[in-house]
Amino acid sequence: MNNFNPATQKIAFIHGSWHEDIVLQCLKGFRDTLVERGYNADNIEVISVPGAYEIPLQAKLLANTGKFAAIAASGLVVDGGIYRHDFVAQAICTGLMQVQLETLVPVVTAVLTPHHFQEHSEHLDFYRTHFVKKGKELGHACDQAIQLKEKVAQY
Repeated sequence: MNNFNPATQKIAFIHGSWHEDIVLQCLKGFRDTLVERGYNADNIEVISVPGAYEIPLQAKLLANTGKFAAIAASGLVVDGGIYRHDFVAQAICTGLMQVQLETLVPVVTAVLTPHHFQEHSEHLDFYRTHFVKKGKELGHACDQAIQLKEKVAQY
């Protein structure tokens, strides 16, 4: 990692637009953590997709450009009473894993699936705060994934 400079690394941050007031709190924690580690906030490309289910395709399209050192994803998949949200969450996780294995671009995720989410002030406040924490963890994971890839490239 002799020439590694975090400030030059371009990172994509994809987020679902459902519950955006909560999900974008993840971006705050993510960005703050990466900036603390020497990354340039201007090199974090933020892409909104209709819902979390659309994240894997966008991740693959972005990874295939070859312009991103890593891709991060954030979303909130809740049980709306119509479908099994756990199936949707599993499809997203499987899709994101497939993207990174096929493209060799690290993909980190904070797509969360709470068991009992209700749209009342207590849950909304909790998840807004929780997503900042998850964003910090996501930033840490993203930095580690990028550096590990750089280290392996030196072998």
